[in-house]
Amino acid sequence: MDVEVDGSEGAPEEAGRRRRVHGMLKLYYGLNEEGKAPEQPLSLDPCDINGPHFDPELYLNKLRRECSLAELMDQETCMVKQIRSLDSDMQTLVYENYNKFISATDTIRKMKNDFKKMEDEMDCLSTNMEAITDFSARISGTLQDQHAQITKLSGVHTLLRKLQFLFELPARLNKCLELQAYTQAVNSHRRARCVLHQYSHLPSFKGIQDDCHAIMDKLAQELRQKFRDGGTSAKDLSECVELLLQLDEPAEELCDKFLSHAWSRLESDLQGLEAEIKPYPAMKDASACRSLSTAAAGSPTDKSPKSSFLPSPTSNTDILEFIDRGCNEFVSSLCLVITSYQELFINHAQTGELASKNIPQMANGKLHAFVDDLAARYFSLVERRIQEEKGVGDNSLLVRALDRFHRRLQAVTKLLPGSTVPNKGTEIVIRAATERVKQYLSALQSFYMDSLTDVRQALATPRLSVAGASVAGGGSHMGSMASSRDAPTSLPELLSSLSASILNQIKSVLASVHLFTAKDITFSNKPYFKGEFCSQGVRESLVVSFIKFVCQSSRQFCESAGDKGGSTPPALLLLLSRLCLDYETSTISYILTLTDEQFLVQHHSPVTPVTTLCAEAREAAQKLLNHYVKVQGLIISQMLRKSVETRDWVNTIEPRNVRAVMKRVVEDTTSIDVQVGLLYEEGVRKAHSSDSSKRTFSVYSSSRQQARYPASYTPSAPMDTNLLSNIHKLFSERIDIFSSVEFNKVSVMTGIIKISLKTFLECVRLRTFGRYGLQQIQVDCHYLQMYLWRFVSDENLVHFLLDEIVGSCAHRCLDPAPMEQSVIEVICERG
Repeated sequence: MDVEVDGSEGAPEEAGRRRRVHGMLKLYYGLNEEGKAPEQPLSLDPCDINGPHFDPELYLNKLRRECSLAELMDQETCMVKQIRSLDSDMQTLVYENYNKFISATDTIRKMKNDFKKMEDEMDCLSTNMEAITDFSARISGTLQDQHAQITKLSGVHTLLRKLQFLFELPARLNKCLELQAYTQAVNSHRRARCVLHQYSHLPSFKGIQDDCHAIMDKLAQELRQKFRDGGTSAKDLSECVELLLQLDEPAEELCDKFLSHAWSRLESDLQGLEAEIKPYPAMKDASACRSLSTAAAGSPTDKSPKSSFLPSPTSNTDILEFIDRGCNEFVSSLCLVITSYQELFINHAQTGELASKNIPQMANGKLHAFVDDLAARYFSLVERRIQEEKGVGDNSLLVRALDRFHRRLQAVTKLLPGSTVPNKGTEIVIRAATERVKQYLSALQSFYMDSLTDVRQALATPRLSVAGASVAGGGSHMGSMASSRDAPTSLPELLSSLSASILNQIKSVLASVHLFTAKDITFSNKPYFKGEFCSQGVRESLVVSFIKFVCQSSRQFCESAGDKGGSTPPALLLLLSRLCLDYETSTISYILTLTDEQFLVQHHSPVTPVTTLCAEAREAAQKLLNHYVKVQGLIISQMLRKSVETRDWVNTIEPRNVRAVMKRVVEDTTSIDVQVGLLYEEGVRKAHSSDSSKRTFSVYSSSRQQARYPASYTPSAPMDTNLLSNIHKLFSERIDIFSSVEFNKVSVMTGIIKISLKTFLECVRLRTFGRYGLQQIQVDCHYLQMYLWRFVSDENLVHFLLDEIVGSCAHRCLDPAPMEQSVIEVICERG
């Protein structure tokens, strides 16, 4: 281990020493780090020991004049050390590069040998070239006399072969016509056509020309007949057109005939596609709106919500097979027609008179019109088939079909630049994606409404425990529901399941829509799918619209009229208010963040800010909670109103117990308190006094003050009493009965109790009471005070309203004789 450590420490020292040596050598030779001399002006100082003009004598004289003996000795010692160091470094450098010097010497010796061998080979090559030149000169001299004769005989032979070809041409053309070798016949005639025309003034050549014309007319007639029959393949058709063009047929007529024949073939492909759509010509919105199945929806009461989307309507073939057939048959045939047509009429090199007729431009215009007409029919069929995809189940088939449709249309762009077909195809894809987003929005809305229906059914189930626990201290009449072992779920679980199922559906929809922007989809690179589709299509038209729908549909539950708040269950109002509040606090932000991250939304165009949606959700939650307070207050108020209006308060008997309706009011209030506490926090209360449940009520202000006034003021006592009561109200804090409540249990219960007691007060003011009627109201109010003070934020509010009730009853009493407080307490404790 010690040896290894020493070796590892010695290696850096050796490397450092070598660097110092090389550095000194570079410094000595005036080189920089790259091994080159620095570009700097040469020193002309003869005393510069490193300069090119160094003069030793002058340097020594200067040292003797300027330095002392000790300094001269030091200078000599330093110089000797540097000389020895440089000599040592030079030796070290030679030793280190010894192998390289040896290798360089061997290489130089080898190069000398190779060059010597190469010189010998070059001398040999030069000798051979001289011999070849000599032999070539001898051969040329020998054949010079016969060269002219051979050239003449070769020319005569070539002419005889041409004449033989011309005389045999009619027979050759007839043979090709019999064998249907039309291409060979046309090529042979084209080779001889110019010669026959040039020597047509000679009788023999004229006869050959006439025979050839007759044969070629017959051949052209057969080609036209073959072209008109249309029973040939595309390759044979192209061959016919090319041969007819070579036979000087009118190009425009041939273009029309070629396109007409191609139209008939492509029309058969379109008719085959249309036949697959005919069984489903008009699928109406009635079937389209059934985008969610309640059986598979997984209601909020289910523990595991299931997928709620319907499959696409069954057809002869699915959308992918339909697009595949259209691409493989129609689009492929169309591309083949375009290619063949361009090779024949546009890209074909025109010579002679044809070049001056500008055939390519004419043919190109006809081709564009032809392709646009057929593509328009094909696109209409594709759109009709896409419209049949009303189900919002598996979206991958539709996306794959659209991707294949868009991908295959790109071939038309390459074959026919400037065509509008690919752009129109992209528009179809965009419309299909937009329509799909609308279908998903409708599906989400239907799912939400179906989920609310399930919640209402669950709330209407007799075994459902709305409170989720037995009510303590109030003797709630809902205790039997709470103790039921078969209760499906509680109110918090309903809220959690509803919120989770909606969120799961949103995620499922976003996952399905995200397929339109997948990286392997060709049209996802289009600017629309990178920008507007993500921001306006998905974020605004789908997610934001659904959130607004949830808020708006929830607010509609507050518009039902009636004494009892309409047909909406109060528990549903409470649940929806909490749902909207949760949306405002977290869900909306989470959904929009998820959408922005999943679709990489870039807000180039204006979008709805999160704060706006949160404000709308909070407004809906506030409205629902206010309506819940109003509905529950009216329900209790209805009991109190009937209890007051249906009783003869003048002739009633002396009270012996608390009326049953008051017990029912306390029970219902306790149940509501438990119900609200399941979804909302407790809230802030004012400090309660220690004797809140034992507070006494004055019958009315004048009852205790009449004894204080002299007898002479007795006639005016009622007026004075009213005056004092009104003065007391002026200095009391004003109570707003229907004010907005806060999102906590105490505020909600305070609002309900205010409405109930205010109704009780107004009913009392409309009735006339006897002595025992007043005493019964005292008992009832004391009983209410014993229990209601613990539900409100400020117990003084309950005391004030109950004081008002008792005071109003005393004002309306014919014989105001109040009951002793001790008796009231006994009756209430016994009740």
